[in-house]
Amino acid sequence: MNRLQVEFAGLKLKNPVMPAAGPPIKDGAAALAAARGGAGAIVTKTISTEAAQVPRQCMAEIKGGFLNTELWSELSPEHWLEYEYPKVKEAGLPVIVGLGYTADQIEKLAKKVAPFADALELSTHYLGDDPSPVAAAVRAAKEAVDLPVFVKLSPQIDIRLFATAAQEAGADGLVLINSLGPCLDIDIETGKSLMGSKTGYGWMSGPAVFPVALRAVYEAYKHVDIPILGVGGIRSGREAVKMIMAGASAVQVCTAAILEGPEVYGKIARQIEQYMEERGIESLAEIQGLAHKSQRQEDLQRWQPAINPELCTACGRCAQSCVYHAIKVGKYAVVDEERCVGCGLCITRCKFGAITPKFLD
Repeated sequence: MNRLQVEFAGLKLKNPVMPAAGPPIKDGAAALAAARGGAGAIVTKTISTEAAQVPRQCMAEIKGGFLNTELWSELSPEHWLEYEYPKVKEAGLPVIVGLGYTADQIEKLAKKVAPFADALELSTHYLGDDPSPVAAAVRAAKEAVDLPVFVKLSPQIDIRLFATAAQEAGADGLVLINSLGPCLDIDIETGKSLMGSKTGYGWMSGPAVFPVALRAVYEAYKHVDIPILGVGGIRSGREAVKMIMAGASAVQVCTAAILEGPEVYGKIARQIEQYMEERGIESLAEIQGLAHKSQRQEDLQRWQPAINPELCTACGRCAQSCVYHAIKVGKYAVVDEERCVGCGLCITRCKFGAITPKFLD
């Protein structure tokens, strides 16, 4: 039995890890590289009715994350139809074709790409309070083709409102989240913004947005019945498992694939499988949505950290960051129970598993 096999809106995937629409899948050759790297499906870079004119500089690694001013594909839809989509199909994996952005543009493109697609992913980049443009885009795609239609949502919206509107419009799945922003970073030597856009602003992805993405998936899962693809800051099996626990059926990866190459898809899939094997989990369905079943109430029970001397290396990280000065380090860390308030920071700071919670009567 393949522990990693999943089904998403009728698409059968050998594993739940796939590219996100973006630079790592900029053309057919990149799609084939993703397949060799272990992806379970292919999501192509979003196209629109015209090729994008992308400002330069358009990508930069920053502390904790990644900035970009990437738009949609710099290749025309005609070029994709003639050269790139046929090559993407050679990968032998389910193909999710990215389309944007308005209902009119999507209607014009959907029928053309249908012969190459197993599903469509709609990108709207809509940040307002009215979900009707997103719903209109979904309806346009559903009326044009008989394919599963997924819609990608941004994090700066009312997730419940937009997710339910997309479902009511006929969406077969959600993709959460798009990049976060606008954001800014500056070259300290020149004073210029890192991004080459008119405003100097870009959009953030990478590790910094993971908690935002996780919250969006968790929120949507509570309010819709359609499946969810989780995307945003996933770089290891650890984040992927958390996304699935929040309610995602599968995950997408972009920034990590840019920085580490297409082998990252297989790496993440193997790490998920290792996690499952170590815990005797036979199917991802066993952990999907687990965070909702294990939801915590406001926890006012008193507790303090317990130190395991055999695991403690006396590195001092816990004491250094204890704002209550409740930990001192000799041969190993020791907790001052009168000063400790049980904030929990030391547990997350310890890299050796030496600190665990001890609940008090």
